Amino acid sequence: MFSQFALHERLLKAVAELNFVEPTPVQTAAIPLALEGRDLRVTAQTGSGKTAAFVLPMLNRLIGPAKVRVDIRALILLPTRELAQQTLKEVERFSQFTFIKAGLITGGEDFKVQAAMLRKVPDILIGTPGRLLEQLNAGNLDLKHVELLILDEADRMLDMGFAEDVERLANECANRQQTMLFSATTGGSGLREMIAKVLKEPQHLQVNSVSELAEGTRQQIITADHNVHKEQILHWLLANETYQKAIIFTNTRAMADRIYGRLVALEYKTFVLHGEKDQKDRKLAIDRLKQGGVKILVATDVAARGLDVDGLDMVINFDMPRSGDDYVHRIGRTGRAGAEGLAISLITHGDWNLMSSIERYLKQKFERRTIKEVKGTYTGPKKVKASGKAVGVKKKKTDAKGDKKAADKKKAAKGPTKRKTVNRPKAESLVSQDGMAPLKKRVTRPPVSE
Repeated sequence: MFSQFALHERLLKAVAELNFVEPTPVQTAAIPLALEGRDLRVTAQTGSGKTAAFVLPMLNRLIGPAKVRVDIRALILLPTRELAQQTLKEVERFSQFTFIKAGLITGGEDFKVQAAMLRKVPDILIGTPGRLLEQLNAGNLDLKHVELLILDEADRMLDMGFAEDVERLANECANRQQTMLFSATTGGSGLREMIAKVLKEPQHLQVNSVSELAEGTRQQIITADHNVHKEQILHWLLANETYQKAIIFTNTRAMADRIYGRLVALEYKTFVLHGEKDQKDRKLAIDRLKQGGVKILVATDVAARGLDVDGLDMVINFDMPRSGDDYVHRIGRTGRAGAEGLAISLITHGDWNLMSSIERYLKQKFERRTIKEVKGTYTGPKKVKASGKAVGVKKKKTDAKGDKKAADKKKAAKGPTKRKTVNRPKAESLVSQDGMAPLKKRVTRPPVSE
C-alpha cells in the first residue's frame, strides 16, 4: 500500500483518486530512499512505474502553502518531446490537490510563448536538453535555485548526443540538494562518466536485470528472403494476428514512409512518426493512437521511448534495431504494467548476426516462427558459430597484389625458366679526368640539316 510511505496526505489522496493500490517493485525500492534525500541511480524497465517513483518524492519535497513563486525548484530532463509531455501529465495528476505548478519546455513549440511561461516561474520545469539550453542562452532561464534534478531515460539522452548539454544544465543547478538518475538499461562507459559527474555518493538500485525485461512479452523471429518478402509477412500479420494496437519499427524515415504508404493503400487506419514530422503531426499521431482513432503506428526509434499507450499489444521490428538497448526500448512499448504483449522481428540474411548479438545481450533465445502462407526459402544460416552468428566464407583476394602473388606461385611450380641472352656490343669506357669513376663513351650524332 502507498500509505506505507511517508508521503503528504494530499499526495496519498491523489494516489487513491487514481486507483493506485499496490506500489511496483521500483516504487517500493526508490521512494523511501528518495524521501530521505539520497542521490539515486536506478535501472528499471520501461512500463515499470518509475515515473511515479521520482514524481511522488519530488512533490513531497516541494509541497506547501500557496505562495508567489520566485524560483524554479525542480528540473526534470528527458530525451524526447513525447516523454516530456507524458511526464508533465503524470506530474499534474499527482499534484492535483496541491498548489504546485509545472511547466514544459521542448522543441517544436513557440519559443516566445515558452519564454512567457518561464517568467511566471513554475515550481517544476520539465524539458528536453536542446530547447532548455536555447532558453538558457537567451537569458530566459535561471536554474541557480533548483533543489532537485531528475534525469529520466539518461541512457537514451546519451545515445542522442545530449551528454554535453546535460552536463551543462546540471552545472547550472549547482546548488541542488538531490539528484536522481533513471534508465531502462545499464548503459556503458558514457553513462558511468555522467553518473560520476552529476551524482554524489549515489545509492544504486537495479530493479531488473536485462534478461528479466519484458517478461510478459512473447518474443518471436520470422525469417524473410528480402524486404519485399518482409512486406508480405507484415501484411499477413496485420490481417491475421489478434491485437488492439500495434507499432511497426523501421531504422530509416524512408522505409517508415514506404510502409505507411503501402498500409494506407490497403485501407489500414495508420499514422507515421519520425524525426521529419513537426510537433503538431507527432502529437496528432500519438493522440489518435491513444484514443483508438488509428490501430497502427509506423515509426522510427523516435517513438521507442516515452510512449505509453493502453492496449498496445504488438510490436513488429520490420528492421532489426542496431543495439540491444534499442531493442529493449522498442519492445518495452508493449507488455507494460504486467500486461501481455507480442514482439515479432523480421530477419533476413543481413539481419541474422545482429539478431544473434541481441539474443546474447538479453541472455534469451527468441522463439522461431514460420507462417506457411508466406513462407520463404531463407530459414537461417547453414552453419552457425557458438555465438549464434553465421559462419562466413572467406573470400579470396582479387586485387592486383593478390593476382601477382598467385602468378609468382604458378611460376615457381613450373620451375626456373631459361633467360635469353642477347649479344650487344660492349660500350667503351673512359676514365674521368680525376681518375675516380668510369664514364660511358658519349655517342655523338651528326646535326640534322634543316
